[in-house]
Amino acid sequence: MLTLYVTRHGETEWNIEKRMQGWNDSPLTEKGRKDAIRLGKRMEDIELTAIYTSTSGRALETARLVRGERLIPIYEDERWREIHLGDWEGKTHEEIGKFDAIGFHYFWNEPHLYKPTRGETFSDVQQRAFAALESIIERHASGDILIVTHAVVLKALTTLLKNAPLERLWDPPYIYGTSVTTIQVENGAMTLLSEGDASHIEEVRHV
Repeated sequence: MLTLYVTRHGETEWNIEKRMQGWNDSPLTEKGRKDAIRLGKRMEDIELTAIYTSTSGRALETARLVRGERLIPIYEDERWREIHLGDWEGKTHEEIGKFDAIGFHYFWNEPHLYKPTRGETFSDVQQRAFAALESIIERHASGDILIVTHAVVLKALTTLLKNAPLERLWDPPYIYGTSVTTIQVENGAMTLLSEGDASHIEEVRHV
């Protein structure tokens, strides 16, 4: 049996500023680093076979902090990168709402209708993330694997695994930085065991 633990990178500076990152990047905040270390502590009794990560700096740093001093190989794969947001990248929600109000509405409220002039659709992200997932499953027949990726990638992938339409992309739960979504693979069948588990994050646990 294969168990996949899929996490979002820790909180970044641009997350705080409500600035869209996409294929662009910003550094982890102190909280983002602490949460990644907390996740590493939570997973210390799991014998991870490997860690797969997005090539973005925020995901790579999260992967290394979760790994800590353990001798676990880290593999980078561009297919785990965040959705490509074209002209939105580096801009705040407020700025995007002013110059692309219709696209911004579709992105958050009718994701199945979101079609950027430059960048990826949610369907594009689903296809590449699922292909990356299948590659891991082909490579590892059993064991425990950590995948470090991004919020939209996680939402797109879990929507697909639940056989839900893209209209339901933003359904709860919210995907906090370093939260854990667990997928079990047995005899080729994928089962979503948990989604967005943030029990190790103090600020969420004490709400």
